[in-house]
Amino acid sequence: MSGQREVQVPERLLGDPEFIEACRTHDFAAVFTLLKKRAGIYPAQIARLCELTPSRVGEIMDGRRQLAQVHVIERIADGLRIPGGMLRLAARSWEAVEPSNMPLSIDSSTASTEAGIPRPALDDDALALKRQLDSSRSADPGLAEIFAGQVDMIRRLDRRLGAEPLLPQLRDQIGQMEGLLRHTTAPGGRQPIAEILTQAATLAGWQALDLGRYRESWQLHENAKSAAQQSGSAALLAHATAQQAYVLLDLGMPDAAVQQVQHAQVLAAGRVPPLLQSWLHAAEAEAQAAAGNGDACRRALDSAERTRPTDPADPSLPFLFLAGAHLDRWRGNCLATLGADEAVRDLTRALGEMEGFNRAEAGVRCDLAVVLLRRGETDEARRQALRAQELATDTHSLRQRRRIDQVLQQV
Repeated sequence: MSGQREVQVPERLLGDPEFIEACRTHDFAAVFTLLKKRAGIYPAQIARLCELTPSRVGEIMDGRRQLAQVHVIERIADGLRIPGGMLRLAARSWEAVEPSNMPLSIDSSTASTEAGIPRPALDDDALALKRQLDSSRSADPGLAEIFAGQVDMIRRLDRRLGAEPLLPQLRDQIGQMEGLLRHTTAPGGRQPIAEILTQAATLAGWQALDLGRYRESWQLHENAKSAAQQSGSAALLAHATAQQAYVLLDLGMPDAAVQQVQHAQVLAAGRVPPLLQSWLHAAEAEAQAAAGNGDACRRALDSAERTRPTDPADPSLPFLFLAGAHLDRWRGNCLATLGADEAVRDLTRALGEMEGFNRAEAGVRCDLAVVLLRRGETDEARRQALRAQELATDTHSLRQRRRIDQVLQQV
């Protein structure tokens, strides 16, 4: 866009309180309207600079379309040279070389004085750091709530659509939160960002695992554990630690997975809600089943049922699902792994309540096919496996497709 740099937001508008508020709240109808009225930047120019269609810009200005995708907001920041911090983004790469466009509280590009003592001009590296620190001042509980809403939306879409179309967007959000966490100086800003970053990295770690990206999944879980430690949340740390054990399970290391989950239980002891205690017992049961430890698996399943609260929904743990048939699904998976025919009862019961959990339903049908095949019910096993294959394909779940392909090879 070097030939288009004559069109950009003037400094007087960058300092305008109304424009600042519109950017902060992502009210792009107001942003684009102010650009037109106060800077003479018209919709066609906005569209060209930000790689949008003119019709889309018009819909945004008319209030008929909202913008929430991070990569689109980044295009707007870069196209119009709006500093990242104003749009709740990390500092943009061009900010280090275009200091005049960043509304700093102090003009650091020239020498200033304090109590009559000259202050030396900052070099480029120092200016870049200062801008990152300035842009991270927006890290506060309110911003954390916005990130939490975005992560929750991805979590809900993930159940239906799978990981492949969502993981890139989640990676972007993780990068933004990591930048804020490293540079925020706002009082009370670090903990809420760390909490949401933990949830985002744990979700991304599960998505990477589902796509068969084991190394990436392991590292994302490491990032989640690090953020959880900064948040001070025993629940988030225990959850990220236990979920990481699934990487070990998929790599054929069940004994190590058992140890990992048991370590998570130690981290959680007496410090987490009953719902997470129940989830940790169920996770141990799955690892014990994979290790061939039938008695230990059944004890863990009993503990999961015993500790599950009457109301298995906790607003502080939006990433846990043990309501309705979800624990039945888990029990059925464990019993199927152990070769127990009684798994059919739990799996059949769970199937009726998998609406909206497409990837989970694929797993239930695959487990059911395994048990039916073992019982010699080949035709029904094939029917369940084929339906599971459809669901796994729809959700781009390489993890489930691998399991289902093994079943279909036997029918």
